[in-house]
Amino acid sequence: MSFSLLYVFPEPLPLPKARGVQVAHTLHALAREGVQVTLAFVPPSDGALDPFPYYGLDRPANVALLPISRRLPWPLHTLPSHSNRWFIGRLSRWLKKAKEQNRLPQLIMARHLKASYALLQQFPQLPLLFEAHEIFAENALLSKQSRLRHMEATVLNHAAKVVAISSGAAERLKIRYGVQQDMPIVPSGAALPEPAPEKDWSQINQQIIYAGNLYEWKGAQDLVAAAEWLPGCTITLIGGEPHRITELTRNIPATGATVQFTGHLPHQQVLENIGRAGIAILPNRPGSVSAFTSPLKLFEYLAAGCAMVVTDLPVFREVLGNDDVRWVPPNHPRALAAGIHELIEHPARAQALGARARQRAQDFTWQARAHRLIRIMEEMAHVA
Repeated sequence: MSFSLLYVFPEPLPLPKARGVQVAHTLHALAREGVQVTLAFVPPSDGALDPFPYYGLDRPANVALLPISRRLPWPLHTLPSHSNRWFIGRLSRWLKKAKEQNRLPQLIMARHLKASYALLQQFPQLPLLFEAHEIFAENALLSKQSRLRHMEATVLNHAAKVVAISSGAAERLKIRYGVQQDMPIVPSGAALPEPAPEKDWSQINQQIIYAGNLYEWKGAQDLVAAAEWLPGCTITLIGGEPHRITELTRNIPATGATVQFTGHLPHQQVLENIGRAGIAILPNRPGSVSAFTSPLKLFEYLAAGCAMVVTDLPVFREVLGNDDVRWVPPNHPRALAAGIHELIEHPARAQALGARARQRAQDFTWQARAHRLIRIMEEMAHVA
């Protein structure tokens, strides 16, 4: 079934964060399945209008780009100030014109709360598919929580369909906002490199990797602390803002593993580094965000065939079985080090875990994600 989809992303693309990767690959996969996609996005400051090459993708012919500025109107457009209200206002004008010309999209999809709320208010006749990744009101400033709770309740209860990134997210949202409708789970995905990346399993102590942001709830500080009990090893952390790298660098143990930070890298370079790695780490700490996250790097580690050391949190158990990874308790650097050391001491077991990960990744490719979404979209289009 072919239908038209408007995807609304009120941020610059390309974006050096996981959500940029997810959006580009998801839309690419949807287009390959025949969906007519229009991507409304903020053009980057460098003027590049096609974000797909940044992610190593060719833009399919059935993906139309709709760059929309969020800057102030002329003659104030050169000021550094910007607002998503300008983005939504300009998108609304485009939709009104499309309606006049009888070329409205059949469906709208978004993951941004404020944009989704505005679209529901202004275009209630257009079916909205909202992708829930977090509970916005829980992480906001106190002064903004009431407004965000109202917006979140409105979107979750009035969107034509809501999908969640994890079961943890779905359950939390249903309880908090009394959502009655079914909320399908559509986890993230990853590209499955062919052939599988080659690894030197005899040298995996030199290829221990963490990729992602360095927020406290991500647990990167526990990996840095674990270095104390891993002498002779090399741990590479990819990603993170400069100020956070500075903080963590100050906490590198005086003895133990070599710890190195790369900062942000282009996504293709990140994948190349993960492909070479033997051991990949997911050291998340328990808490509000970790209760419902579905980190992109989990699926990229699987696709690259890495042996994984993962903190034992329910959200990871949604994807990984008891024998898929080396589980360790969260908030426990010494236990994390012990899990890593066990794989280094038993490279055959590490290699077997890597092969198992690669097999598990078959269920979480971008194309598999697109198939899940298309089944939901077809139901929405049929109802509409």
